[in-house]
Amino acid sequence: MTDRLSEIGARIDGIGQLGAVVNAMRGIAAARAQQARGQLVAVDSYSATIALAIGRTLALVPAGAGPADRSTRSALVLFCAEQGFAGAFSERVLDAVRDDFSQSELFLIGTRGRAVAGERGIVGVWNSAMPSHSLGIPKLADRISEALYSRIATDEIGRLDVVFSQWRPGHGVRVERRRLFPLDLSGFPHPTKGDAPLLDLSPETLMVELTADYVFAQLCNTALHAFAAENEARMESMASARNQIERQLAELHATRRIVRQEEITAEIIELAAGETATNNSHAKSAEKNA
Repeated sequence: MTDRLSEIGARIDGIGQLGAVVNAMRGIAAARAQQARGQLVAVDSYSATIALAIGRTLALVPAGAGPADRSTRSALVLFCAEQGFAGAFSERVLDAVRDDFSQSELFLIGTRGRAVAGERGIVGVWNSAMPSHSLGIPKLADRISEALYSRIATDEIGRLDVVFSQWRPGHGVRVERRRLFPLDLSGFPHPTKGDAPLLDLSPETLMVELTADYVFAQLCNTALHAFAAENEARMESMASARNQIERQLAELHATRRIVRQEEITAEIIELAAGETATNNSHAKSAEKNA
């Protein structure tokens, strides 16, 4: 009985330590998600400024000076999970575009996502880990842009879509798809009446540079959404794990109380039996002496 109590006590200690790890992981995920959401405000403001500049520049670009026809092959940038304990985060992203794998070049972001893709026989032409902190997102966006533009310049790809996850409170993770290249110029704000901007570059050259900046901003935006969503998904998984740990601890504490009560009962019975035997022995001795 004592051995069983010791075993239950050891299990309670072990699960308690696991609970501390789960709480720590949940706290880290919460801090990272909050930091990423804060950076999104700045990135969205930068993107809006670039969009306004593109709209004003479009009015100066001569008619028919748009981009030439390019390759019809597309590229997909897939933001998957970097680490585990995020549920089916990567699987949802891969499932959302499974019909496009054969026609597209895949840029896989996320170490865990790359492993999941490998299990499905999916291989990316370019792979990268997600940074451990959201402050590393701009550097990642730079590296993705460099890899993409080298292929766009050689007409290996003519379209670019990015697939990422967004966390919606009350609805969980939702997979989104956004076209980044070629730009849908109809969606940019048209300039109001006013003085034309003073340019040091030709409108065509400026348009190319602004487009590159806009794509960079959109890559930062989608990467930050994916980073925050992964950490929100991990928080949800850790909350479920914490609930399970609390249930197991409650069951183990209840079992320990029952086992302890049984041990006490057995000890009382043993003592009572010993006392009865002693009294009977004394009574027999007294009768004999009489």
